[in-house]
Amino acid sequence: MYVAIFLFSVFISSISQILLKSSADREHKNALREYLNPKVVIAYGMFFAATLITILAYRYVPLSMGGILEASGYIFVAALSYFFLHEKIGKRKLLGLLLILGGIIIFNL
Repeated sequence: MYVAIFLFSVFISSISQILLKSSADREHKNALREYLNPKVVIAYGMFFAATLITILAYRYVPLSMGGILEASGYIFVAALSYFFLHEKIGKRKLLGLLLILGGIIIFNL
């Protein structure tokens, strides 16, 4: 159960990265609005919440497993950027994601 909570925190963190990228791709009126707009504020709030959830999960998830679970963030970010930012996933990126997924699976065996 705590592994699922840990993965949920990684997913929240990935969503916040997509929000930050989405905000960075837009033109802002001035530098202050570039850093203090709703997307950025929500994204950093999500990062904070993800950190708290990760701390909770680390109470029960072994430290050696944490880094492996954290690597799933690369897969989440790639998938979310494909669907929401319409970024392409090339052959090299797909191969890299498959290697990461394979590493996660092998570690858990």
